[in-house]
Amino acid sequence: MMESIDRQRLQLANSLALKGVALASPNPLVGCVIAAADGNVVGEGFHQYEWRDHAEIVALKSAGEKSRGGNLYVNLEPCNHTGRTGPCSRAIINAGIKRVFVGMRDPNPKVTGNGIQALEAAGIEVILAHQEEQIAAQRLNETFCHWIQTGRPFVTLKSALTLDGQMALPNEQKAKKNSWFTSERSRAEVHRLRHASDAVVTGIGTILADNPLLSDRSGLPRRRRLLRVILDSQLRLPIKSRIVQSSDDDILVFTRASLKSAKAKRLQQRGVELVRAKSGRGGIDLRAVLDELGRRDLLGALLEAGTALNSAALTGKVVQKLILFYAPKFAGSPTVPFTDGAKFAMESIHSVSLEQFGPDFCIKGYVRAETT
Repeated sequence: MMESIDRQRLQLANSLALKGVALASPNPLVGCVIAAADGNVVGEGFHQYEWRDHAEIVALKSAGEKSRGGNLYVNLEPCNHTGRTGPCSRAIINAGIKRVFVGMRDPNPKVTGNGIQALEAAGIEVILAHQEEQIAAQRLNETFCHWIQTGRPFVTLKSALTLDGQMALPNEQKAKKNSWFTSERSRAEVHRLRHASDAVVTGIGTILADNPLLSDRSGLPRRRRLLRVILDSQLRLPIKSRIVQSSDDDILVFTRASLKSAKAKRLQQRGVELVRAKSGRGGIDLRAVLDELGRRDLLGALLEAGTALNSAALTGKVVQKLILFYAPKFAGSPTVPFTDGAKFAMESIHSVSLEQFGPDFCIKGYVRAETT
C-alpha cells in the first residue's frame, strides 16, 4: 500500500530522473531514492549514460549499509539483465532492501515484469505506483517508451502561430520588426525542447525560406550533439546556408538526388551526411526516415517545419505530440498556414494542456496512436 510519503518520494525520483535529460539517451531517464528503515532518505541517484551505473546503483552506493531494511523508490522497473552493467535487481537484493516502489513497468515488451518478478522471488515486496504516478512516469520517458516499442523516435511537432493560424507575419510587418513574432520566453522554451530531443527535423522549404540554424542554444550540457535532419528531395540545400556553414558532423540530409554529383560532394566535404531516401506520397517516405533515425538510437525527434511537411507528418500519422505556441498577434491576411488543408481529425488529440510563456500561450496535446 502506498502512503503520501511514498508518493512524494516517487515524485522525487522523477525529479532526479530529469537531471539526466540529454545525458542519459539512448537509455531512459531514471531517478532513485532510498529511505532507511527509520524513514530518513539516505541515498539518491540518477542515470547518465557515460556513468554506466544505473540510478539504483548510484543511490545504493550513496546509501551504503544504511539501505539495509529500507525502501527503494524508482520511476522505472529495475532491470534484470546484463548489458553495459549488471542487473539492478541483483544489486537491490544484495543490499537487503525490504520494499521497492516502482513508478512503471519496463516498457520493453520482451522484458517487462522480469525485474519485479526477480525482486518478489527474493522476498522483496514490490509496490507498483497508482495510476496517476504511472502516467507521470510514462510521460517522463515517453520518447524511450515509444522507441523501445516501435523502433522509431517519438515525434513532437512544434510550431509557432499567430492567433489567426498563420506561421508568419506579412512581409510589410516583418520588415518593420524582428522576424520573430513569439516572445523571448517562448523561444527559450523551444531551445529547451531541442535540448531534450535527439534530433530536430525540417524540410528544405524551411531552410530556403528562413535560413535557420536549428541548433540547441539552451546552454545546457548534452552527451550527443543534436542531429539536424533535413528532408531535401532534389538536394537544393545551399552550401552557404547557416546550417551548412555551422556543420559539425551533425547534419543528416535525406534526398532522392544523386549522391555522386558535385553538389553532393561539396556538402559531404562540409561534414553533411547524405542518405538516399525512399519515395513516399508527395515526397520522401517519412516512416523510412524515422526507421533510419530509430536505427541510430535516436529516441525523440522535434519536427520544426513548414506547411507541406506538417501536413505530410499529420496525415501520415507519424506525430505523437503537438506543441503549438500562439503569439497575441494577427497576421491579418493569409501568409503561411499551419497545414495545407490536409485532413486531420482534431478529436484524435487528447490530454491537452495550456501553458503561458510571457505574452504567448502554448497548447500541448498528444495524438492518439494508430490501432493497426
